[in-house]
Amino acid sequence: MAELTISRILHAGYVFECEGRRIAFDPIFENPFSRNCHAFPDVRFDLEAIRRQRFDAVFISHFHDDHCSLDSLDLLERATPIHLYCQFGALFDMLRQLGFTNVHALALDRAVEVGPFTVIAREAMDIDVDSMFQVRAAGMNVLNVVDSWIDDDTLGQLVAQGPWDMVLWPFQTMRELEVLAPSRHAAAPPGLPEQWLVQLRALAPRYIVPSSCQFRQEPWSWYNRAFFPISYARFAHEVGAALPQARVVRLNPSVSVRLDAAGLHPAPPLAWVVPVGEQDVDYAYAGNAAPPSTGEIARHFAPLNAQEQARVTEYCRRELVTRYGDIEAGSAYFDRPRIWRLSLFDHAGQARHYHYRLEDDSAELLDGAAGPLGWSTEVPAAKLYAALALGESLTSMYMRINDERFAPDAERELIDADVVDDPLIRCLFGDTFGAYQAAQLRRLLAR
Repeated sequence: MAELTISRILHAGYVFECEGRRIAFDPIFENPFSRNCHAFPDVRFDLEAIRRQRFDAVFISHFHDDHCSLDSLDLLERATPIHLYCQFGALFDMLRQLGFTNVHALALDRAVEVGPFTVIAREAMDIDVDSMFQVRAAGMNVLNVVDSWIDDDTLGQLVAQGPWDMVLWPFQTMRELEVLAPSRHAAAPPGLPEQWLVQLRALAPRYIVPSSCQFRQEPWSWYNRAFFPISYARFAHEVGAALPQARVVRLNPSVSVRLDAAGLHPAPPLAWVVPVGEQDVDYAYAGNAAPPSTGEIARHFAPLNAQEQARVTEYCRRELVTRYGDIEAGSAYFDRPRIWRLSLFDHAGQARHYHYRLEDDSAELLDGAAGPLGWSTEVPAAKLYAALALGESLTSMYMRINDERFAPDAERELIDADVVDDPLIRCLFGDTFGAYQAAQLRRLLAR
């Protein structure tokens, strides 16, 4: 009888094996990955052993750097078929430039057959970014939700695809935006979103794996107590109470299980994913308590050299002013003139301030504040340079937004503004795609 073996790599990465064929999903072979995501629990990778691995196909759910990393893919045989869900042709071009000869765009609801496997990309809530995977093999039916949220229409379609033997469920409501403005956000509620429990009841799987989110930031980072509200223990307790007929199964990196009609059975671990230290660690959430100042955070980063500092200065004095009008704010807050202060903190924790007058989709660099502030942004100078030159993503920049109180009229209007309306966020990330992968590709091709 055919058997389906499922092995955890890290984060949203898995290997599925059946009848001697192996496919991988969102493989990340780096620790840390995405610049500051450290495996939690800790692992190391046997890179030489990974280079010897052969996969019959690799499936990538979306373009985010914690799912599609060229440094990880660089370890794979270039003839490996890569199936990628992405709306931007540039990423497919990057994969081909890296040497992959068998690159395919995934279409929603269209089956891809790989030996005994049928893999179908399913629609996620953010259709422009994410996808989910339905995997059938050995008579088993597995839903890999990856990082996605599910809307009601898709939920109905997925229920119709059941019964489900296993669901890999993203179990954290990460506070990615809230930590950018901690003084303006309340702590997250301690429980799981009720929507999750409703959806899991509707799917009614036999087994539920808390998936994705196997990472923490740097050991000194305050994000480690503010970013991850849900513990493994809390997830198991609430899901177990809501779905008593299901079993919650934790899969740490390297752990493998064999899934069949009779149940779930242990299987040999992935030898090239090497656990380090205690593996059954858990998250501890402390809300937004006592975030350190941006100056204190900046002291953890190396000083910029003269060339790097010149790049940052040029950006703040000229490029940012030119780029500001290219990306429109999502709310009406910036329809009125605002004075914006951008503060860059060096490795000694000292700030250099830039003031801008923002009006009518234009930015003017000022000699000083020249009026009451209407927006403020703080960032370590090293992180701004990394965003400009190294593809640094927003979640690892330690940006701090509006960490003070403005005039009463500005405060009232600010209620309806989104944190991603921040002028620096818009100028750095508003119309860019694949900066992280592009920086990786430049480095890899320059070897």
